[in-house]
Amino acid sequence: MTNDMSRKPAADVWLPMEPAGIGGLPDAAASGLTYRVWDGLQDYPADPADCAFYVVPYMKGPEIAMRPLPLMSRLRAVQTLSAGVDHVQGGLRAGLHSGVRLCNARGVHEASTAELTLALVLASLRGIPGFVEGQRKEEWRSGFYPALADKSVLIVGYGSIGAAIEDRLAPFECARVARVARSARTTARGDVHAFTELPALLPDADVVILSTPLTDATTGMADAAFLGRMRDGALLVNVSRGPVVDTKALLVELQAGRLRAALDVTDPEPLPPGHPLWHAPGVLISPHVGGSTSAFMPRAKRLLAAQLTRYAAGEPLDNIVQTVD
Repeated sequence: MTNDMSRKPAADVWLPMEPAGIGGLPDAAASGLTYRVWDGLQDYPADPADCAFYVVPYMKGPEIAMRPLPLMSRLRAVQTLSAGVDHVQGGLRAGLHSGVRLCNARGVHEASTAELTLALVLASLRGIPGFVEGQRKEEWRSGFYPALADKSVLIVGYGSIGAAIEDRLAPFECARVARVARSARTTARGDVHAFTELPALLPDADVVILSTPLTDATTGMADAAFLGRMRDGALLVNVSRGPVVDTKALLVELQAGRLRAALDVTDPEPLPPGHPLWHAPGVLISPHVGGSTSAFMPRAKRLLAAQLTRYAAGEPLDNIVQTVD
């Protein structure tokens, strides 16, 4: 397989949706692209060896996402429709030729995920789950509840989603928003601290939001030591990936009543019936729907049209997070 991205492609593009519904795609006849539809639930639409540009089916799990990769001997680009790419990286390590680009869906999920993050924070602090239960039981549960105003918030994972979360925190009069990423830097909103500074930052946060990618470095990051540094009564919000949090360690803190949690992702996932996390005190769980909103499809289609236009023109792709070497 050639690594020359400037050569006009003449191979298959696998899409998880009908190309007719994606405005702005390069014309098949003029570009030499052949569009095939595979959403992961049916037989392969053609020989995977002829696929040059693979758009991974959305939210179908790693088994489906990686299944055709070993057969894609002419592959030149993999495009996910998720911000995270951990569900396909195992397939990229399985012998693909050098030069294959892996691109994520930066720009697609920021609005939806940040919106859900604020919903989880506000619902947890203001006691919304208890109100829902009270309505069901016809109980009037009045009282004083914590506000987001005057709280100190720590965002762990300050990429595009972390920045979008902070944008939406701005009107809520938080006392402070601290930012943490893999490496320290300065942004228009202020300093971003390195992960190595987390031990000193955690005790000052009322709300800790996890929005980091799942990597070897972040797997199990929110372990017993991490959680133990959080202040009493603090809220942990996970909108990244379930394995970023040590579930057993979190259960210890929840069952002791020391911490609360709002989780859009869990480990294991889906959370099976009977798992103790379902009924742990102080936990609110949503079923991994951070990006699954009406905002997803228009943004996903715009991304695919833009990426395939670049690809057909031999231009560099956007959102490259890894190149197979």
